[in-house]
Amino acid sequence: MLLAIDIGNSNVVLGVFDKERLVENWRVGTKTQITPDEYAMVFKDLFNFAGLDFSRIDGVIISTVVPPLLPVMAEMSRKYFRMEPLVVTHELKTGITLRYDNPKEIGADRIVNAAAAYRLYGGPIIIVDFGTATTFCAVTKSGEYLGGAIAPGVKISAEALFQRAAKLPRVELTKPRSVIGSDTISAMQAGIIYGYAGLVDGLVERMKKELSPEAKVIATGGLAELVAPETRSIKEVKPHLTLEGLRLLFEINH
Repeated sequence: MLLAIDIGNSNVVLGVFDKERLVENWRVGTKTQITPDEYAMVFKDLFNFAGLDFSRIDGVIISTVVPPLLPVMAEMSRKYFRMEPLVVTHELKTGITLRYDNPKEIGADRIVNAAAAYRLYGGPIIIVDFGTATTFCAVTKSGEYLGGAIAPGVKISAEALFQRAAKLPRVELTKPRSVIGSDTISAMQAGIIYGYAGLVDGLVERMKKELSPEAKVIATGGLAELVAPETRSIKEVKPHLTLEGLRLLFEINH
């Protein structure tokens, strides 16, 4: 079985695969001040709840955008799974061609998402990932990763609004009943949710002009299922796209 680990700025997402089947997945908070042993304890508890055993893992792949946690997770893999993990970099075989000025700068999660989306849907395709940042990636019909756009994430923007405006409260990120809010909280929710839907549609429209009017648009990430339904451009939400991409890259490189 394969353990796929995606380390994001806000969450660490874990997935256990039995061949091509995603057996179980979890999401835990990202903590940089934590040891390999402490992460192993967290993972062990999750495995136990799911009735899984560490001894069944025969492969580990790690994708991270938090560099300080890579040695922590790698050591955890060596100590508790007795294996060297495969780490996602721009040098791995991906099934796509990275047409980027400096491929080293591409976030590992963007490489994984692009590879998975192209394998699943072909191109041209645009991938929108609603994470700590909201990222947009463009892949051509022939499998060339061109780059994309990076915007502040939904939670970052909502938190900035709370911190920088003295009279505005911290709000729950849920869809309001209408765009015209009748109170401060619903007005903020409308601005955040529908505002981001407009941001997504605007960027996708501009990207399609440069990529292809026929480009398919898919979404992933923790807040995709909240924002995507309010957009005109996103046609499908794939919650486990990154985990699927990690499985794909592990197979290609082994």
